Amino acid sequence: MNFKLVSKFSPSGDQPQAINELSLRLNSGVKHQVLLGATGTGKTYTISNVIEKFNKPVLCIAHNKTLAAQLAEEFMQFFPKNRVGYFISYYDYYRPEAYIPRTDTYIEKESQVNEEIEKYRNIATSSLLSQRDCIIVASVSCIYGLGDPEDYSNLAIDIELDKEYKRKRLFNDLKICQYLRNDIDFTRGTFRVIGETIDIFPSYEEKIYKIVFFGDTIEKILISNPLTGEVLATPKKVKIFPSKHFAMPQEKVLSAIPKIEEQLKEQVQKFKREDKLIEAQRIEERTNYDIELMRETGYCSGIENYSSIIEGREVGSSPSTLIDYFPDDFLLIIDESHITIPQIRAMYRGDRQRKETLVRFGFRLPSALDNRPLMFDEFNERINKCIYMSATPNEYELNLAEDSLKEAMIDYPKDKVYTEQIIRPTGILDPVIEVRSSDNEVKDLLKEIQFTIQKNERVLVTTLTKRMSEDLASHILGLGIKCTYIHSEVETIKRNEILNDLRLGEYDVVIGINLLREGLDLPEVSLVAILDADKEGFLRSKTSLIQTTGRAARHINGRVIMYANRITDSMKYCIEETKRRREIQEKWNHNNNIIPQSVRKEISSQLSLQSKKETANETDINKNLEELEEKMLSYARSQQFEKAIELRDTIASIKKKKKK
Repeated sequence: MNFKLVSKFSPSGDQPQAINELSLRLNSGVKHQVLLGATGTGKTYTISNVIEKFNKPVLCIAHNKTLAAQLAEEFMQFFPKNRVGYFISYYDYYRPEAYIPRTDTYIEKESQVNEEIEKYRNIATSSLLSQRDCIIVASVSCIYGLGDPEDYSNLAIDIELDKEYKRKRLFNDLKICQYLRNDIDFTRGTFRVIGETIDIFPSYEEKIYKIVFFGDTIEKILISNPLTGEVLATPKKVKIFPSKHFAMPQEKVLSAIPKIEEQLKEQVQKFKREDKLIEAQRIEERTNYDIELMRETGYCSGIENYSSIIEGREVGSSPSTLIDYFPDDFLLIIDESHITIPQIRAMYRGDRQRKETLVRFGFRLPSALDNRPLMFDEFNERINKCIYMSATPNEYELNLAEDSLKEAMIDYPKDKVYTEQIIRPTGILDPVIEVRSSDNEVKDLLKEIQFTIQKNERVLVTTLTKRMSEDLASHILGLGIKCTYIHSEVETIKRNEILNDLRLGEYDVVIGINLLREGLDLPEVSLVAILDADKEGFLRSKTSLIQTTGRAARHINGRVIMYANRITDSMKYCIEETKRRREIQEKWNHNNNIIPQSVRKEISSQLSLQSKKETANETDINKNLEELEEKMLSYARSQQFEKAIELRDTIASIKKKKKK
């Protein structure tokens, strides 16, 4: 199936030029391109037009979960008849396994998996292996080891009408695919047996597959609603993909056990030669326990640490990642590349240091070192063709684009190796920037907030620290203004809900840090206030300031107030670049008789895990949980541990009931 873009708009401003240039260069063999697009110029719409023309599977990488969710929603709207997937880290909470030698502290891996996000991850991989018209929006977690796509594909169960398929064999195949039998609590990733019928709830679906047997023959296949039981379809065949990405054929796991035992023997001998008897005993006990589980069930917690042995990979070889699920001709899009690329570059080193410590002290076999994210060079080797999108691209992307143009022998204007897009279809200009003294900045900010709210417009405020964002939000809320904060400790889906609520007017002000910079599409925001704008650094660099000011570029009354007591080089660059763009935009509007209009964009949240109704019904429960958790922490701080443990168990019980 081909990509089919659906939109009530047509390309305008400098979008047609950007679409044609990017598409032409893709078809001419240019490997790396840069789309330098100002905020609010419709970069996602431009790229959607390019995707439709190029008509190949697409991986779009964003640097944070909030931006990835927004991009996925936009692509879903533009491509309603095609498959759009969402692939991010599925942990609401994640504490990796680690060891701190200085204090002899072992930290066991602890995590809380978000089942909805896990569903989206499984949708992404199953879609890639079953169709080509796929756009997968991912965070940088897509470069982490995921399991061999060949194993994932080979384990998929094909069920066809009127074919012989022994029920016992289906039970076994489902267990190998990591589906659990549960005849009572029937949720995603489980199956149940009712007489001659086997109900399967795929981990990547919102519907149930009912397989009805007559003896050893499949008599009916029904797809039904898990809540109402309504039959939605009666297909002749279905394919059921594994419930987990690290599902592996049992025979492959069993055949790998002797090799795991061999590596264990070598590691134990090594520790004994070095007179590290504790480490030798530790690695022997831990590994033998895992081996016993693998023999019995074909799986163990942390099986990914043995994946290189099970998959037969060489020592030091790269793991399979989401990228390996794509065909070779895919198109890679890196959004906000100026910050996404450095993130991808940094992932390997931090992971390696932690794993080396675990291996050195006998907590893991050396095979764990090969369960890792891709090195930057390995990531680049997997690129077929790539478009880097940013309002502020780095020299790295620009140099790649220039080299690619030269290799493809494409003529380009001197000093312009990128495709520029700075004209907004709405005619809106870049915001006016005003610098004000940091003295009494909170008092001045409150006055500007009140002024903005009176016009039914919204406000974003950026601070340098999480503590400042929380304290300022609390202060403003205490004055009767609808205000909240957002930062990295706020749950992923909750962040999306807060931003939607800002647009809906449930909040007038949202305060945050760097999460409010790149890619957030908030047309109702007319004022962006930057506190401590003169504190030169990562959060107040020229790139960050340009990105932050862009949050006010979707409103006709957009303005930015920088609170500072001096003009830094970054501030100066931001002010001058904004002025340059405004002049180009004003000239375009004048020549084309365009009257600026604020962006009007539908408010949707297809990736929200809870509807507003569900959220409202749970308000009392959540409030009670928050109070109990606060009391539990208070008991712990005062060393009343027995009372703290009692409350912890009560909280766990409430959360368990809430899930049901």
